[in-house]
Amino acid sequence: MLHAHTVEQVRAAEADLLARLPEGALMQRAAAGLAYAVLDFLGTAYGRRVLLLVGSGDNGGDALYAGALLARRGVQVEAWLLSDAARAAGVDALRAAGGTVLASPPIGQRPHAPASEFRGLVPNRATFDVVVDGIVGIGGRPGLRPEATKALEMLAGIPVVAVDTPSGVDVDTGETDGPHVVADLTVTFGTHKTCHLVDPAARACGAVHLVDIGLDLPDAPVEALQAADVAALLPRPAADAHKYTRGVVGVRAGSATYPGAAVLSVSGAACGLAGMVRYDGDPAALDQVRAAHPEVVGPGRVQAWVVGSGSDAGAEDAVRRSVADDVPLLIDADALAFADLARGRATVLTPHAGELARLLDVERAQVEARMLEHARLAARRYDAVVLLKGRHTVVARPDGQVRVTTTGTPWLATAGAGDVLGGLVGALLAAGLDPFDAASAGSWLHGAAATLAAQDGPIVASDVAAALPVVLGSLVGT
Repeated sequence: MLHAHTVEQVRAAEADLLARLPEGALMQRAAAGLAYAVLDFLGTAYGRRVLLLVGSGDNGGDALYAGALLARRGVQVEAWLLSDAARAAGVDALRAAGGTVLASPPIGQRPHAPASEFRGLVPNRATFDVVVDGIVGIGGRPGLRPEATKALEMLAGIPVVAVDTPSGVDVDTGETDGPHVVADLTVTFGTHKTCHLVDPAARACGAVHLVDIGLDLPDAPVEALQAADVAALLPRPAADAHKYTRGVVGVRAGSATYPGAAVLSVSGAACGLAGMVRYDGDPAALDQVRAAHPEVVGPGRVQAWVVGSGSDAGAEDAVRRSVADDVPLLIDADALAFADLARGRATVLTPHAGELARLLDVERAQVEARMLEHARLAARRYDAVVLLKGRHTVVARPDGQVRVTTTGTPWLATAGAGDVLGGLVGALLAAGLDPFDAASAGSWLHGAAATLAAQDGPIVASDVAAALPVVLGSLVGT
């Protein structure tokens, strides 16, 4: 499990550790981890040139001490100080190791002039192999000051390694309100932060490398399942199991207009995690469902319902009938408009950003800009687990606990993929997982199956369903 802690939690853990360590020891741990990560990124030290962008906080200090270590390894290190309050001891250490320090970036004397006027003033700009972003620490506010923005514009095209978090992003929310660093690699310390997992900030982090510095941390409000966590959650049949004890999942999806939604929802449900799949949707889709899945049976008792995908005008009736059965249910697509009917039940809602915007009566752009906030808000408002689909899907419980899905591929943005996901999560609900575990594990499996299916190129939703047994097979024996 990846754990993402808040700034407050990290600060408290750092303060506790600092009280037990010699002065400067914690920063030296972080700086060493950063320096070795930069060396790995560069591949070699000899002849390499590294530029440090240094602010006034701890991240600037980490960058300076890491730069000193790199300089001692033969790297040519130059630092631009973006603040008069940069750590003097770190500056002295870098100079003593042979590094170069500029009191300010060489961006001219007119602070409001465009950066394009100053690009020619940077000596040997093209010879920097990497820029280390030590501008703002985790306590900084979103956005960047003009001098930092100009320095970054001047250095556009050079790979960036961010210290702890990309400067300018909102660390605790994953929002990007204003100019910010876009890193190729982020080297973080002690624990992940929310911005490493939640979009849009997660897109600015690049690859994330965690350096253990010995923090003693409480439970994290944001998590990300890993393969071993999903394997531990997967239901496995007992020695005396039969199809009913393994769970029966019912699907009410599809219509005459969208029969494929029924087939794809059933395909996700028929992944083998539940003992039986029943189809009780529009008769217009029944023949296609039977042709694709002869093992699927008709109406009867179930342990969970999957409702809504492609259900068109029948969505409200499908929700009402499913709620009456008093079993867990997953609500998707058109049926989300009737999510209030399931309040108080064990429910998973699976909107994309546009659908969640309609549920909350906000603009889609607001949801995409503040995914964590809106997923939590919807979970509280509807008293349900909300699975907000996206590049990094956010799964939120009504109490605010969140899991973020980091599996997947851009090829997963294809029609019908959400139908497969709904059926898969429904199978996990029927097999006995609680809504939060079913939604987060199902989302992880869905992303992993898409990644596997896309190894040879573009995919469609049915390819994701076809890859599920391979992914599940790789996990059930672990």
